[in-house]
Amino acid sequence: MKLTLAASILALSTMAAFAENPMVGGAAMFEDKTIVENAVNSADHTTLVAAVQAAGLVETLSGEGPFTVFAPTNDAFAKLPAGTVETLLMPENKDQLTKILTCHVVAANAMAADIGKMITDGGGTHTVSTVGGCDFAITMNGDAVNITDGMGNVATVTIADVKQSNGVIHVIDTVLLPAM
Repeated sequence: MKLTLAASILALSTMAAFAENPMVGGAAMFEDKTIVENAVNSADHTTLVAAVQAAGLVETLSGEGPFTVFAPTNDAFAKLPAGTVETLLMPENKDQLTKILTCHVVAANAMAADIGKMITDGGGTHTVSTVGGCDFAITMNGDAVNITDGMGNVATVTIADVKQSNGVIHVIDTVLLPAM
C-alpha cells in the first residue's frame, strides 16, 4: 500500500513538472536546459538544429541570453521552395543562413503574456526588432499570435512559452524571412 501510494505521488509530481513546460516534438522541454540542449531533442526541429549548426550559432544560442526564439518546425522549412534548405546549408551560404536564423531571435525573454501586452499597447500590432536586424509585425488573430515577416509571410505561434534556462521558445509554423 505504501509503495503504491509513493508511486502514485511520484507519478503525479512528475506529471505536474511536465505540465509546467509544454512537450515539443515528442520531447519534454526542461527549464534548466538551454535552447540548444532542448531543441536537439525535438523531433519537430531537426532541420532547425541542422541549420543552427551549419550557421555556427550553437555556442551563441547556448549562451546566457536572454533569448526569445521563434522556432520554425520541420514542416515550416518544408514550405520553402524545393531545394532552399539544402542550398542554405551549403558552407558558401552561411552568411545568408545566419541572417535568416538570427531574424528568429529577439534579445529578450518575451513570454506570450508580454507579447500580448505589447500588441494591445500598440493598438493591435507591435513591431519587434530581431538580433538579425529584421523588423516584424506581431498581431493577434483570435487567440493566436501571428508574425508577419519582411516578405509578407505570416507565421503563427503553435506552441508558446517553452521556458529555457536562457530564454523562451515559441514554436512557429512558417520560416520568417528578411525583406529583400
